[in-house]
Order: sequence, then structure tokens, then C-alpha cells
Amino acid sequence: MDRIRITGGRRLNGRIPISGAKNAALPLLIAGLLTRDTLTLSNVPDLADVRLLSRILGNHGVDITIAGKRAGQKAGAGQTLRIDAAEIVDTTAPYELVSKMRASFWVLGPLLARCGAARVSLPGGCAIGTRPVDLFLNGMKALGAEVEIDAGYVIASAKGGLKGANISFPKVSVGATHTLMMAATLAEGQTRLINAACEPEVTDVAECLNKMGAKISGIGTPELIIDGVEALHGARHTVLPDRIETGTYAMAVAAAGGEVTLTGTRASLLDSVIEVLQRAGVTVEPTNDGMRVSRNGAALKPVKVSTAPYPKFPTDCQAQLMALMTLAEGDSQIQETIFENRFMHVQELARLGAGITLDGDTATVHGGRPLTGAQVMATDLRASVSLVIAGLAAEGDTIINRVYHLDRGFENLESKLSACGADIERLSS
Repeated sequence: MDRIRITGGRRLNGRIPISGAKNAALPLLIAGLLTRDTLTLSNVPDLADVRLLSRILGNHGVDITIAGKRAGQKAGAGQTLRIDAAEIVDTTAPYELVSKMRASFWVLGPLLARCGAARVSLPGGCAIGTRPVDLFLNGMKALGAEVEIDAGYVIASAKGGLKGANISFPKVSVGATHTLMMAATLAEGQTRLINAACEPEVTDVAECLNKMGAKISGIGTPELIIDGVEALHGARHTVLPDRIETGTYAMAVAAAGGEVTLTGTRASLLDSVIEVLQRAGVTVEPTNDGMRVSRNGAALKPVKVSTAPYPKFPTDCQAQLMALMTLAEGDSQIQETIFENRFMHVQELARLGAGITLDGDTATVHGGRPLTGAQVMATDLRASVSLVIAGLAAEGDTIINRVYHLDRGFENLESKLSACGADIERLSS
């Protein structure tokens, strides 16, 4: 099993290209199930999750090919994938596949909308907490589907097709918004999704669906209006930049010190993260192609932050911020309101010398204690990259185990950081 070694104390200077957003690429791949025509996606990151989902979709008969680079395409611009779902050969998503990736459960909506039937394994829990699927199932029932659970599988049917409905989510759910929005594109009549997720990745999928012939309005707001159409067609779409990767590298620069320009991204996607970084004493300046991040000798200031749905501070940047705040002069408070078990990185940061106390959903980070390299273990995707950030600032060598978590969501992390001066390498078993 691969590990990553980091020798801390190196400042970061240079440029880091930001990849396409994983959290948009995955539902966009699934959206290919909605049409017999070819959906072409560019700026798709080369990640373990993307490769796994491609294999899962292949089980349904979807043919996914990687296109070559186009003339004039920038280096680091990501892959171009062609998704061809002309024939759906199987409407079952088996446990052995869905259990490996929770997002694959989202095939339920497109399969039901296009084929009138779906049998999809329940995804179960995950390392960062339980994420029940009742919002998905209640939404499908509202669209007229018959839904039952048998032997760990959701069995849904809509023999007469899905029908538009008003669906009000009791809480914001990105996954349920993706799934029901895709299903509603082929439903008869109008669907309203109330209290829908507003994340940029949801907006990106909605815009792609409209390119495919869907009729979605209210994009980017908590109320999506979808007028169903008989069929969708092929389209070309470019995946938006990964705001979580952008925020992660911004915090890495803030931890290590130096100046790095993050290219191929949009500062407007992470206003809440930038605001917190600036409060902490980090300089962030938007550029034509991204943003410049620098910290040259200034001490980091403690902050108080609560995670919340977009446009507020994202839960997917919480672990990274915690690693950064171990370096601040004073106590920071970080409240996690989205997932009940997303503090597993605390014990690993403590192995590096961090002082963190937990009280329910709130972590108090006692900053200013020196970090020292040690052996640590990644527990999930965002926790693993928080250990990278801490390792960049720690004295001596940090060895991060179980880095397959990193490969799920960060493309070429070692090469991007080493190009800016980090002493980081992958150690193969």
C-alpha cells in the first residue's frame, strides 16, 4: 500500500493548475445515462473515483472513452471523456459496486426516468458519518414511482413514466438534488425542487442538462423548476474548476509560507473560504485565471468558523482549515454542522503535536504548538489532505499511510506541490 513522505519546512512558490471538480464530474458522468446520444465532458480530473464510476456505469452498458488532447488545449486541462449510453443493458446497480462509491447510488434517478425501472443497492454508511437516503426515496415516490426496499436493494418502478411534482426537501442535500433534478428532466409535467442545494457543482450539472435539451430554471437558487421533456440529446460540456482543491492548495500555501498562483480556477467559487483565510492573515488576490495566495512571514490569526451548505464555509474544507489553525497564535473554534463524524483527523493531527479538544460538534484548536513529523494514517479524503498540509509545516519527516484516499479526490498532488518546492514523494510498497 502506497505512502507519502513529506519533509516539512519548505516554502511554496510557483504555480499550481487546478483540476476539474470531482463533485461535478461524478454526477455529470451519471447524467450520460439520460440520453441515447453521446455526452462529451472535458476538464474531467483523472481520479480513482472517476475511474471507478466509469467501471460502474459500464455495468449498465455505458461505453466511456478517453479522447485525445485538442489543439491549443492547456497543459493540466484534464481529460475529455465521451459517454455513450445508447443501450442500457442492465438496470441493476449491485452491492459490490455501489458499496465502493456512495455517489453511484445516484444512478437511481436517471435509470428510473429513462427505463422506468431500477434496482440499486443501498449504499450504507461511510467513514465520515451516516447519510440516509430517505430524501432520495421520498422524492422518487413524489414523482410517481413505486419504491420498496428488499434485501438491501431499492427496487423502483414507474411503468407509466415519472410525473412532475412539488418536492420540498426538509434539509439541503446535494445528492438528492442531483438525483431528483436528473430524474425530473424526463418526467411528464413540471417539477419544483424547494430547498434545493445551491452548490456550484449542482449549478454545473443543471447547465449541462440544459445543453442536453432539459428545461431547468432557477439555477443557482434554492428553488429549481424543471419542465420535463420527452428526450435529451448529446452535448459538450466543460467541468467547472474544483473549488475544494483550490481551497486546499490555498491553505497549503498559508501553512508552508510563500507565494503561489492557483490557475484554471475561479475565486468567486469560494468566497467563504477566501474570507476566512483573509481573517487568518493570508493574502488572497483574484487573478484573470484564478487567484494568488501568499504568506510571507506574517503570523496566522485564529478564526471561528461553522460549516454550512453553500455559499457558507464548506464541510469539505473543514479538515484542511483545522490543520492550518494548529499554526495560528491562539485558539480557533471550528463547528461541524454537516456530518456527525468528521473529526477523525483530530487524533492524527495530535500525533504531529497539535493541541485540539472536542466538545460535541465543535473543535477548539489550541494553535501555536510546534508540529513534528510522525507516522499518521489517512481516514478519509479530506482528512488525508489535512495531514499533507500539517506535514508541510511540521519539522522533520511525516509519513502518511493509506493514501488511496487522496487518490480519490486529488489529481497529481505530489507533483503539483513538488513543482512549487515541497519536499514530497510517494513511497510504493
